[in-house]
Parts: sequence; structure tokens; C-alpha cells
Amino acid sequence: MARQNSRKPRIKRDLRQQTYNRFMLVVAILGIWILAIGIRLVHLQVVQAGWLKERATTQRRDVKKSKMPRGTIFDRNGRVLALSMTVKTLYADAVNLEDIELAARTIAKLSGQKASDIRKTLIDGKQSERRFVPLVRGLDEEAVQKYNAALEQIGVQKADMPKFPGLHWREEQRRKYPQNELAAHIIGFSDADGIGRAGIEQSQNDLLYGTVIRRTELRDRLGRVYDEQVSEKEPPKDVFLTIQDSIQYKTESALAKAVQSSGARAGIAIVLDHKTGEILAMANYPTFDPNNLKTINSDNLMNRAVQSVYSPGSVFKLITYGTALEKRLISPDAMIDSGNGTIEVAGHRFRDSHAIGTVTYTKALAHSSNVCAIKTGLRIGKDNFYQSLQNFGFGKRTGIELPAETPGIVRPPSRWNGDSLASMSIGYEIGVTALQMTTAFATIANDGVRVKPHIIKEIRQVDENSGLGPEVESEQVLSPSAARALRQMLREVVISGTGKRARANGYDVAGKTGTAWKYDEKLRRVNSAKYMSSFIGFAPADNPAVTVAVIIDEPKIGGRDGGQVAAPAFREIIEQILPELNVRPDFETDARLADNVNNNEDIPEATAPDSAGESADFQEIPAEDKQPSATEKLKIDKRTPEAKELPAKATNKEKPRSNSNSAGPKIEKKETGSRPLQPTRDRIVNKPPGNISEVKGKT
Repeated sequence: MARQNSRKPRIKRDLRQQTYNRFMLVVAILGIWILAIGIRLVHLQVVQAGWLKERATTQRRDVKKSKMPRGTIFDRNGRVLALSMTVKTLYADAVNLEDIELAARTIAKLSGQKASDIRKTLIDGKQSERRFVPLVRGLDEEAVQKYNAALEQIGVQKADMPKFPGLHWREEQRRKYPQNELAAHIIGFSDADGIGRAGIEQSQNDLLYGTVIRRTELRDRLGRVYDEQVSEKEPPKDVFLTIQDSIQYKTESALAKAVQSSGARAGIAIVLDHKTGEILAMANYPTFDPNNLKTINSDNLMNRAVQSVYSPGSVFKLITYGTALEKRLISPDAMIDSGNGTIEVAGHRFRDSHAIGTVTYTKALAHSSNVCAIKTGLRIGKDNFYQSLQNFGFGKRTGIELPAETPGIVRPPSRWNGDSLASMSIGYEIGVTALQMTTAFATIANDGVRVKPHIIKEIRQVDENSGLGPEVESEQVLSPSAARALRQMLREVVISGTGKRARANGYDVAGKTGTAWKYDEKLRRVNSAKYMSSFIGFAPADNPAVTVAVIIDEPKIGGRDGGQVAAPAFREIIEQILPELNVRPDFETDARLADNVNNNEDIPEATAPDSAGESADFQEIPAEDKQPSATEKLKIDKRTPEAKELPAKATNKEKPRSNSNSAGPKIEKKETGSRPLQPTRDRIVNKPPGNISEVKGKT
């Protein structure tokens, strides 16, 4: 009994121990559980707080973006040149895309792409967990329906089209150019993201760019919107250009015809209203279609009118004679002696094709005597000549609203050589753009007032009837009397000089021809087989309405001088656009014009060297000279002390030449080691011009 009684307390102690142990086990488990929860809470609320907050915000906030259409570009009369159209882009949510192989095959069949390329794009997108992988862009509604039908999978429950898991549509914009190639270099183009890449599209991108509207919606747990925020920038604007589509078309057609018929490398044509500075047309050939970016290449993309620099040749004599008239050093009827047609300046010999004797300054310009122009330039002096270049705007950008305009090349007098003034008097040792030369002629047409050229007429808010136009800047460069006298001299160029082929039916024309040899980078010298041929002028001569420039780059077929290549294109443009501008024909025909109307004899302007093997130290300048039919007994211009005329026997060694291929003035360079100006844009930008006295080719 006593033994049994002793066992009962022990059993009770064991039961209490077991109960305690079990309790502690439960407490330990509970403690561990609480600790785990605490650790997890710390991890969620501290370590992952930002990510969780973003997830929560994303679930209750819906951000939608929409883009307003890019601004429209119009011509001066409101005809659309560029506009934006709504299109759709097929894209993949790569994370949720299930059947990559089927999607790649179907899309490749419809779009013409390679299935392997699409497959690779989708696989890369899935691996990087991209939610937007664009596959096909710029589809209209008809094409969208075809894609929807081909991609539809039976039984797929999906709120949007197409019925293919992971594929969706996004609305975007595509730029459309209704006139195709018309004014392509002016308008430019924009890329798939709506960013302007050339022309007005690029220079005015900030104004044209379609505004992105951001709409933020806050939703409750049931998806109901309880708050909305909308943010947007200033809406895009429309741009109205100064060009007129019909004049642009006629100008482009005449230029293309001239370039193709002469087998030239390229061409430029500009029509400028010299009274307002408005560009009515600016044409380049070759051109491109901005609707098809695949047609764009390095040859047709550059706007040569403002981005290309060249030596102008004889058209630059406008500056020489204009400055001399302004300084009252000459008068149109005063006489100048060209001697035997040869002159030497600083050891370099300049020579006309043949001596023209004593003539008036008007005749000297009409027949483009280089000797007379050099004598006139030397009388002006380098300081006055340089100041005139500055006044006319050479060496500076015109400020036109187009991208990548080059200022050209004008060296300060401190860097001129002994014969630099002589060379510049006939259009060498200087680099100009076509727009700069056109503006110079427009200044003469506008009674000596230089008006800053511009190509934007007005900028308007979308759906408004009026807007803000540019402020017209003008400056008196020459006196009205000097400008009018020079206009009459330029009129004689067309009546009896090198510009006969520019005579227009019913209109009196004034202008100047030019033919300049080009620098050849392969030969590293002037190439007498490559020309820049031009004609720049205005009409009617007495009361000009427009200034027109035509520049042909490297003509190869037929006559290659400015009078034969560029002047006919100028005439075609003038005859077509003046009636459209309501300019009445000149009913009174000048007697001298009537006498020359059937005279088709060309005054020689350009020629090649006597032999292809001539060195770079012996180069010719083609003359635009011809013996005058008569001379007048007026006072003879004094000899220029800086110029040295050579004896007559110097010309007797010349080889005989025919009228159709008459040799021009020559330069015999007695010094070597200098490098000519290189009229190519890259070379000009990367290397400052040094001694460029060798650039005395054709004028």
C-alpha cells in the first residue's frame, strides 16, 4: 500500500512535466511564427516598400497618353504640303504572348518581313519582359482589318482586337506629303516618331510637334474612376510657307529639263520676290519623295541652294561693277581699254579669248571681259571691295528658316594674296551659296535695297485664320541711281552679250551669265572639265517683279557655259511665272532687241584647256567676250597702276580657235606651292582657305 501511494505523486509530476513541455513547445512555435511574421512585415514595409507602393498605385491609377496631330505645312495659298494621318501600329505584349511561332509566321506573311526576324524580336522581348514590342507600323484601317482576320483565334476571350493573346493595336500618326516630290528639300521629312529630320520639318519641329496629352485616372477597387488629372503642353502650330505650289512646280520642271538635257550632276533654281524677300520657289535636282524614305540618299538629300558652296565666276562681276558705280569710279557709257586682252597681276597672267579693244563699261560687262573687270576691281581697292562684300551679305548666313545653311567663304583682306583682288573681281577665291548670289541680284532689282530672304510667311495656331509672320529686315546697300545704272548694264548682257538665250517672249530681261571651273578633290586642283554654269537675272528689266537664279552643276552634254545651259531654263521659268503673277508684258520692244532677235550666234563663254595634259600651274578662264559691233568716242578709263598689260606679241602664240569652242582668258602662274580654294562643303568647313590664287578657271 505504501509503495502504491508513493507512485501516485511521481505520476502526477510526470504529467505536469509533460504538460509544461507541451506548453513550452506551443509557445516556442508561436514565438517562431510571430518572429517570422515580424521579419516578413519588416521586409515588406521596409525593403519592398517602394515596389509595393508602385504596384498599388498602378492598380488604382490608369495613365493614358494621346498625341495631337503634328502641325500642317501649307503653301502661301493654303494648299497642303504636309499633314499627319492617324494610323495603327501592331505591337506585342511579349510577357503575355503565348504562341511566338504562330505570331511570327502570320505577321511575316502579311507584312512581307522575314519570319525569323520577327521571331527573334519577340523572343528578345519576352526574355527582357517588354510590354511594348512594335511589329508593324503605319497601317490604315483597311490593312488593320486584314490583320485582324488573319490573326483571329477561335475561342480566345479578349476585349480588344486582334483576337490573339499578347497582340494589340496602338493608334499613332504618319506624315503624308500629298505633292510627293514637290518642294521636298524645303519641306523635308519627319521620322516614325514624329521628329523632323530635314527642311522645315526639322527647323520648325518645336512648333509643329504634336503635343502629348497625359490623362491620369484614379480608380477604386471596383474599377470606378473617382479622380482624373489631365496635363498637356501648348498645341502644335501650322506653318504657311512663302512658296507657291504652281510656281514651284514650273521651276522644278524647267530645272529638271535643263539638268537632264545637259547630263549634269545636279541643279539649283530659285525664284525670289526681291521687294518682300519671299522665296516663291526653291528647286533642287535630283530630288526625292518624302513619302518613301528609301529613295533618300546622299546625292539627293542636300539642299544645295543653302548648303553648298561654289565659286560663282562671272556672275560675281555684278559686285565689281556695282561697287565701282557706287563709288563713282565708272559710268555705264565711260570707256575702258582692254589693251590686247592680256593683263598681269602679281606675277599671274589673265587673258581674254581675244582683245576687244576700247569699249564702254556696259559692253565690257555684256561681253564679260575679264581684263576689264580686273581693272575695275583694282581701281576699287581691296578695302572698298571687302566692305562691299560685307554689305551684300557674303560670308554670312542669310538667316533663312532652313537647317544647315552655310555662310560661304570670304577671307579678310589681311589674308589676301597679291592677285586675290583680281581673282575676286571675276568670281574666284570666294565661296558663295546660290541663295546669297540670288539675294545680291535681288538687291540690284530692288533699287539697291537688300531684303533678308525668308521662306515662312506665317505661323498660325491650328484652326485659326491669321497668325504671326516674320519681320522683314532691309538695308540700303547701293544707291538707287547706281542700282538702276547697273540694271541697264545687265540688260545689255541679254540684248547683245552672253545672255541672249535668256531673252523672254514679251518681257525685257536683265541678268548675267557665269561659268566657273570646279575644284577636283581627286586631282587636288581645278578640273577644267567640270563647270558650275549659271544665269541669274530679273524681269521686267525696268521694273523687276522677280529675281530668278539657275545654277547647273557639271553639265556634260552640248554647250556647257551659263549662256547655253542655264539661260534657257531661266527663260522658261520667266515666261511661265510672270503671267501667273499678273505681270503685263513689255509691249514696247527695244530697237536693239529687235535687231538681235534672229541672231543666234553665241558669244563664247567657256572652253577647256588646249590639251588635257596641262598642269595645274596653267589654267584658262573662259571668256564671255566678242568684238563689239561699234565703239563710242568717250573718255577712256585710266590705266590701273597695279595691272601690267603685256605686249601684243604675247597673244600671237595662241592656237587658233573656232567661235563655238573659243578659248577664254588664261592664267599663267609663275609661283607654285599654293593650294586652290576647294568649293566643297566638307573641305571648306574642315580646312580654312589659304593661298587660293590658283582658282582662276572659267568666268
